[in-house]
Amino acid sequence: MKWQGKRQSSNMDDRRGRSGSGRGLGGFNPMVLGSLVKLLFSKTGLIIVGVFLLFSFITGTNPLNFLGNLIPGGDKQALSTESYQGTAEENMQAEFSATILASTEDVWNKLLDNYKEPTLVLFTDYVSSACGSASSATGPFYCPGDQKLYLDLSFFEDMERKMNAPGDFAQAYVIAHEVGHHVQKLMGTMDEVNRLRGQLSETEFNKISVRLELQADFYAGVWAYHSQRMTQMMESGDLEEALNAANAIGDDRLQKQSTGRVVPDSFTHGTSEQRIRWFRKGFETGDISQGNTFNAKFL
Repeated sequence: MKWQGKRQSSNMDDRRGRSGSGRGLGGFNPMVLGSLVKLLFSKTGLIIVGVFLLFSFITGTNPLNFLGNLIPGGDKQALSTESYQGTAEENMQAEFSATILASTEDVWNKLLDNYKEPTLVLFTDYVSSACGSASSATGPFYCPGDQKLYLDLSFFEDMERKMNAPGDFAQAYVIAHEVGHHVQKLMGTMDEVNRLRGQLSETEFNKISVRLELQADFYAGVWAYHSQRMTQMMESGDLEEALNAANAIGDDRLQKQSTGRVVPDSFTHGTSEQRIRWFRKGFETGDISQGNTFNAKFL
């Protein structure tokens, strides 16, 4: 992909290196934390807070950094406001992600009226969202509660080494797929699906979930169609990278690799063939009206 030098999105929330913040002040003993809370709401605690605020005003420093040095076992990383220093490769992946997000903004602002741009949260190991806490093992995900995308950049390495799905356009497909879920949220599709949760059996809801995921794949293809015409970022072999990634994360392939058997009733994202087909359809048509997977007779 020819992505260097392109616009980068400002809708980025870089939380890399602050994994402890997703689980509270890392390593705190609950009894110690409870004592601190009681102290905070006492008269003495109010005086202490006042002293810290005065300290901050006079010195121009963040009192939380000073507090982190005083608290036994306190997570200085979680309290620190200093910028995270990633490796050169990781920082390039962050710039790449911001560039792809910007490209999705350009495309969807063109296709949808009053498009609300999502935020991409980069994190390390663990993160908290409106949908709860999650680890990097969850993989990239979209939270409709706060309308943000969450990504641990280590997933890109997993794609290459564990899934045999390398390439920058394969990575772009992953981001575009999560943005596709955001489009579903804005169009009301995701809310309609979530209302069915609890009303259907697990097997029946899984079938609806598959249609939701395949539509997000289709929207990723729509993004690629329009992005290529707007920026010409794609190069020879890029489409094959995306199709290979879609193939690598099909339910049937993942189940076969992990358990040695395939259970269709437990599918939640679709087979490799289905994911490839719906992404390709979006890429070939660029027409969002052709992506109604919920009314499709054959997936």
